[in-house]
Amino acid sequence: MSTVLTHATIYTGEQENPVIKDAYIRFDKQIEAMGPMAELVLTATDDVVRADRKVIVPGFIDVHTHGAYGFDTMDGVTEDIIKMVHGQISEGITAVFPTTMTQSVENISKSMTAVNEAAQQEPAIVGVHLEGPFINPHFKGAQPEEHIIAPSIDLVKRWHELSGNRVRLITYAPEQAADVRAFEDYLADNNIIGSVGHSNATRDFLQHNSKASHITHLYNAQRPMSHREPGVTGHAMLEDNIRTELIVDGFHVYPDMVNVAYKLKTANRIDLITDSMRAKGLGDGESELGGQKVWVKDKQARLADGTLAGSVLEFDDAFRNIMAFTGASIEEAIQMASVNQAVEFGLDKKGTLRIGKDADLNVFSADLSALEATYSLGRHFSKADAPTAEA
Repeated sequence: MSTVLTHATIYTGEQENPVIKDAYIRFDKQIEAMGPMAELVLTATDDVVRADRKVIVPGFIDVHTHGAYGFDTMDGVTEDIIKMVHGQISEGITAVFPTTMTQSVENISKSMTAVNEAAQQEPAIVGVHLEGPFINPHFKGAQPEEHIIAPSIDLVKRWHELSGNRVRLITYAPEQAADVRAFEDYLADNNIIGSVGHSNATRDFLQHNSKASHITHLYNAQRPMSHREPGVTGHAMLEDNIRTELIVDGFHVYPDMVNVAYKLKTANRIDLITDSMRAKGLGDGESELGGQKVWVKDKQARLADGTLAGSVLEFDDAFRNIMAFTGASIEEAIQMASVNQAVEFGLDKKGTLRIGKDADLNVFSADLSALEATYSLGRHFSKADAPTAEA
C-alpha cells in the first residue's frame, strides 16, 4: 500500500521544477510518483491523505546533534540512541549524524559500537560526527578539557571501524596536530570530511597548512574574526570552497550575525544544524552534558559558569528562524536544511523530492508555523510521538 498526499504545495529542492502547486506525492519507502493533481491516477491500494493548503518540503538532515529527549550519543546505549533518533525525526530530521564529544577514548569507543548497532536497526542514521577530542583547550567551549588530546590517525581508524565505517565528519583543531597534512590525507582517503572547530588557528595557518572544507558551528568556539586577524571565522567567510554550520537559535549566534553569514556564504554553503543536547524536548531544568551539569531556561542550555552548552533547538525552528533572521526564501531554507548536506556527504537518495528518492518529507501548515507530520522512508511521525527519557 502506498500513501498519497493530495492538494499540497510541494517544494522539491530541485533546481528544475522547484515548486509544484496543487500537487500530489505517492510513496512507500521511496517516492513513486508526484506532480500536479490533474495527473493523479489513483489505484485500489492507495491510502489517500488530504493535504489541502499544506506545504511539503524535503526531510531535514542534521549532521551535528549530540542528544535529545533525555538521551545522548555518548551514553553508548543502542536502544536509547534509537529513541533519540525517533524523537529527532518527529521534528523533521529524516537523516542524522549522531555526534560525540570530547570524552575518554573508552567512552567514545563505546558510543561508536552503540551507534553501529543502532544504525543497523534505524535507517535514519546515515553517518557519525566525531566532535573532539582533537580540539584546542583555549576554545573548548562545553567540552571537558581533561579528555582533550592531539589528533590521532590510529584513534580515528579504531573509531571508524567500531562505527561500521560510518564516520563521515570530524571536528578538530588543525593547529593541534603533529602532522596535519597526514591526518587530513587519511580523512580524505576514507571519505571523512574534516571540519575546523574548537580551534585557535589563524587564517595564515589554515591557508598554508589545512585542506579542511567544513567549519563547525560558525562563530562559536573558534578564533574570531578581527580587523587584524581573520581567524577561523574570517577564513570560513573568505574561502568559497568551505561550507559552514550554523546554530540558528538566536542565542548561539545573534540574528544579525546569522544574516552576515548568509550574505557572505550564501545559502549554497551553509548547513543548518541543531548541536542539540540531551535536554532538548524536556523543558526547563537541570540536565547533563559530558558529565557536566547543565541548566536549561528560556530555550538556552548553559554550564554553571554561563557557557552555552549545546542547544535545545528543534530543527523545524531552525528552518523558520533562518528565513526570519535573513529574509531567505523557502527554497533557500530548504537548501540550507536538506540539499547542501545531501550534496556534501553524498547522500544521493536524500535532500530533495524526486521519483526514486527516499520518501523523506515534512508536511507543514500553509504558513509554516506548525510541522504537522514527518515521513522518514515512508514511516509516519509527529511531534506527539517524541519520546521522553522515561519512554
